[in-house]
Amino acid sequence: CLLVIFIVPPVWSVHMSWENWRSGLRNGGDEFEPPTSQPHIVFILVDDQGFRDVGYHGSEIKTPNLDRLAAQGVKLENYYVQPLCSPSRSQLMTGRYQIHTGLQHSIIRATQPNCLPLENITLPQKLKEAGYSTHMVGKWHLGFYKRGCLPTQRGFDTFFGSLLGSGDYYSHYKCEGPGMCGYDLYEGEEAAWEQDRGLYSTVMFTRKAVSILANHDPHKQPLFLYLAYQAVHSPLQVPARYLERYKGIPNPHRRKYAAMVSCLDEAIHNLTLALKHFGYYDNTVIVYSTDNGGQPLAGGSNWPLRGSKATYWEGGIRGVGFVHSPLLVKKGSKCQTLVHITDWFPTLVTLGGGTLDEDQNLDGYDVWEAISEGRPSPRLDILHNIDPIYIKAKNGSWKAGYGLWNTAVQAALRVGHWKLLTGVPGYSDWVPPQTFSNQRLTTRHHNERVRWDRGKSIWLFNITADPYERVDLSQQYPHIVKKMLMRLVQYNKTAVPVRYPAKDLRSNPQYNGGVWGPWYKDENKRHHPSEGRTLHFSEMCG
Repeated sequence: CLLVIFIVPPVWSVHMSWENWRSGLRNGGDEFEPPTSQPHIVFILVDDQGFRDVGYHGSEIKTPNLDRLAAQGVKLENYYVQPLCSPSRSQLMTGRYQIHTGLQHSIIRATQPNCLPLENITLPQKLKEAGYSTHMVGKWHLGFYKRGCLPTQRGFDTFFGSLLGSGDYYSHYKCEGPGMCGYDLYEGEEAAWEQDRGLYSTVMFTRKAVSILANHDPHKQPLFLYLAYQAVHSPLQVPARYLERYKGIPNPHRRKYAAMVSCLDEAIHNLTLALKHFGYYDNTVIVYSTDNGGQPLAGGSNWPLRGSKATYWEGGIRGVGFVHSPLLVKKGSKCQTLVHITDWFPTLVTLGGGTLDEDQNLDGYDVWEAISEGRPSPRLDILHNIDPIYIKAKNGSWKAGYGLWNTAVQAALRVGHWKLLTGVPGYSDWVPPQTFSNQRLTTRHHNERVRWDRGKSIWLFNITADPYERVDLSQQYPHIVKKMLMRLVQYNKTAVPVRYPAKDLRSNPQYNGGVWGPWYKDENKRHHPSEGRTLHFSEMCG
């Protein structure tokens, strides 16, 4: 039998099915009441939250508000992000894999003349075209060496937050080395000295987000709010009152980290209350996502997954994520189909009544029906990455790759149930919760250490059957390995050159009034000579 569900949010003036509403938006929406029929979109991106570091994944960390929002929405339990900050953010903003933006290697560093390439159309730009008011609060980390790279030049009407990848939670200062320190808090395109009250950034960013909600009319124009928290990235800093509830955790890193997550949980609660108070909630889609896996050395936990942040093991790339909205059809469910961070671009643009250009060559898919209605995901595979610079696998070779692929190259690919890794995927241990009972985590040796795969340069796992990556099947299924290596070769043919320029001393904040900010003053000046080409190890910095 066919069950047809009709949703009638209070802001709609006529009764219509969800599908008719979306169809109307795709056709211009003229027959419906514009623009309030477009949903408000709140995208919350959290920094370095581990897979286990939310209550509903069995954590000792208390997250009642996140648990409730997720339970009333749709939990994304087969959701993937990238293993580091800039890569995830670039794919969120463009809907494209790193190999198609030139950001395949590492992160965008503060001292590099590099940023998300300007030829890429961004998510806020597309939503702005669709009539949205677009606002960003929090961490950018997509480059700022010239003015055109700043958030307000990439589609956001307003920006309040930091440009770098991390910094002090209270003073908002960041050092990138001796004599390379500066202030990193912006309002628009200027340093936010006057707005800075020394507040803890989680609190400060939440208050700013609430202020944006308070000063916008939800019934006249749809709103896109991108709230990218600094938390729970190191340094481990948190107001003392949040530490009280975790006195029982002996490891100081884990204790502070847990307190930071609790502060974040409270912040999300306050944001949700504001959405309801100011009249947004009934017509809002809230997306919650981490940017990468947790870092055990900084208190994060990805148990029972293998690996950590900065690795291509599941612990580095399987993310905490959920969608909460009154507009969901199947609330209180789990989405077990593949979803990737690139999918938010086409999903949210389509949801907002925008148009997707054929020449954008997106790698993301519109997965709204998979999330909202439980339908199969259009996504069947994920290219986690190909990094042609990171070739540290000593035993990697073309021979090991059956003459199809040099297994010295760091790469990772998911196709259906199968996952293939080549090169050096990164720190590969499983870190169980008991590890955090030891004060000296860095010297802790436990029975989950991996010794048997040293010297390897290729792995194959059935992630559906073995989500913890304990049984390497590369020797048992060479035909699967060969098929997936061929898929890597096909992807690699579409890759653009790596953008990873050398350090530019002109980036030093001392030349910019003590503030981290753009140092390329002439917008017509040629790019740095190392931009847009593949670099060798001798040219790399950091």
